[in-house]
Amino acid sequence: MTRNTVEKAPVTLLGLGAMGTALARAWLVAGHPLTVWNRTPARAAALAAEGATVADSAAAAVAANTLLVVCLLDDASVGEALARTDLTGRDLVNLTTGTPAQARARAAWARERGARYLDGGIMAVPPMIGVPQAGGYVLYSGSRELFERHRQTLGVPAGTTYVGQDAGFAALHDIALLSAMYGMFAGAAHAFALIRKEDIDPTSLAPLLADWLVAMAPGVHRTAERLRSGDYTEGVVSRLAMQAAGAPTFLSTAAQQGVSPELLSPYFALMRRRLAEGGGDEDLTGLIDLLVR
Repeated sequence: MTRNTVEKAPVTLLGLGAMGTALARAWLVAGHPLTVWNRTPARAAALAAEGATVADSAAAAVAANTLLVVCLLDDASVGEALARTDLTGRDLVNLTTGTPAQARARAAWARERGARYLDGGIMAVPPMIGVPQAGGYVLYSGSRELFERHRQTLGVPAGTTYVGQDAGFAALHDIALLSAMYGMFAGAAHAFALIRKEDIDPTSLAPLLADWLVAMAPGVHRTAERLRSGDYTEGVVSRLAMQAAGAPTFLSTAAQQGVSPELLSPYFALMRRRLAEGGGDEDLTGLIDLLVR
């Protein structure tokens, strides 16, 4: 074992699915002593050959190191895996996807068992882990002191972004960002559906579509500024009244192309509601208020 390896902070990792395995390999490559555990032991075999210590139980894995990272299927899996472990004095970093409420409850659960807690939301897919230029990162929330203590180690698999003391904020940011992603994918799906029956190569539309989405992306900053100020009309270029007036053209085109409008109709319905409430001089920011119950 090299001097460099000895000086690296040891890590325990529970969960060796696709993401967990990618995290494990990133820490191993960087020289961190790593103890792993997985409910299905066979998944740990390859990592053992690469230098990981394989614990025969979750309790043994937890006991091995202070820094404990969990990347399991869901919140219930976290509770099951850690149920018979001693978390006293452990720094628990939970990278399992869950809701803000689950994160807050798990933070309280960890404190009751003598552990410090950080919640994380991974904004990456496994091939991006351990590849800095890929742009992946992990959102963290909870104890700021704990985040700073382990920041260097946590930054090995992917970049780190701290989003607040509230343990639920990482999950909330995670779902907010992914929700926007799915909305973008929905719009792209509708765009491709419109040309599906035509003599148009989808690969010729793709660069136009990608560039257009990039050009529109800065609009989120203007939306954020209007939400903060409460003024939805200042500097508006495309008024809601104008955009709502154009909606029938989108729906007619979809009908003519034999495409279901189900991805667009809910958004147009919100536009009509806001317009009926007198928001014709606004941009689309006011639609957000219609969504908040």
